[in-house]
Amino acid sequence: MLILAKAAMAIMLGFVISLVFGFFFIPFIRKINIRQSTSMTVGERHIKKNGTPTMGGFIFIIPVLLALLLLYIRGSITINHNLIILIFVFISYAFLGFIDDFLKVHFKNNKGISITTKFLLQMLIALIFFYIFMKNGGEPVLWITSLNISINMGWMFGIFILLVLVGTSNAVNITDGLDGLAGGLSAIAFLAFGIIAWNTGWMEGYEEVAIFCFLLVGSLLGFLIYNSHPAKIFMGDLGSLALGGALATVAIITRHELSLVLVGGVFIIETLSSLIQIIAIRKFHKKVFKMAPLHHHFEQLGWAETDIVKLFWVIGFLLAMAAITYGVWI
Repeated sequence: MLILAKAAMAIMLGFVISLVFGFFFIPFIRKINIRQSTSMTVGERHIKKNGTPTMGGFIFIIPVLLALLLLYIRGSITINHNLIILIFVFISYAFLGFIDDFLKVHFKNNKGISITTKFLLQMLIALIFFYIFMKNGGEPVLWITSLNISINMGWMFGIFILLVLVGTSNAVNITDGLDGLAGGLSAIAFLAFGIIAWNTGWMEGYEEVAIFCFLLVGSLLGFLIYNSHPAKIFMGDLGSLALGGALATVAIITRHELSLVLVGGVFIIETLSSLIQIIAIRKFHKKVFKMAPLHHHFEQLGWAETDIVKLFWVIGFLLAMAAITYGVWI
């Protein structure tokens, strides 16, 4: 019951701080004119959203960091290398997204950081991750616990970390196309990984990692008050990259990388739909979907934005419950 009480406390704390912070943050962002420039190719519905404030990721990033600081001061959590890795990746990817958002807002286009620069910075983050992980006794092993299989990857594990971080952060970024979609799916994903993390008693700092996840769930729920349709603010790359990086990190340090495939199933489907569309157009000069990623395809079919979001949330929830069953029970 103590675990349940701590989880409830963390979710509530994250929610309250996020709700209060967002109340003051959104008017500030409007005042300094940090607004989204919407592409003309996404359809008439989204053209109406042009000028909506962005960088809303601060509404769940700052509360999580603030709550962790408060809990540390009162002695409720301790600092350990796994929590350091998680916070480092969370802040680093947030900073990377902030630069991307700032350039887009400043130049009023959707270019942001060049792909090469972004990839080099992500490589640096992955290298630091790998160094801290190995320095503190981490094993470069991929575990498939349900089959009792372990694969020693050696230095290749560093490349594996990079691919998981880049893939997950980009997947969340691609999914962030409808009001509340990425935020809601991320809240579900971190709820699942919070439960999984609390079951990894062998891992140093497993409670702190779980509490981080639950704080983020609460903060995302607070953010959704402002981001649900019609959105008063978008999370921006600042938010989506931070969420993707943190989600990948929790999966790696808890050694539940395969569970990430289930928990992030909707993110993966969204990414694959974009990839399939690109290949189909470039190689066969035909479209598989009316528009990619998949949520835009449903929009083109005439679905209401809120109905698409609810459908994807339900699918994400069912996949997350399956991941908990696999990660905790099986």
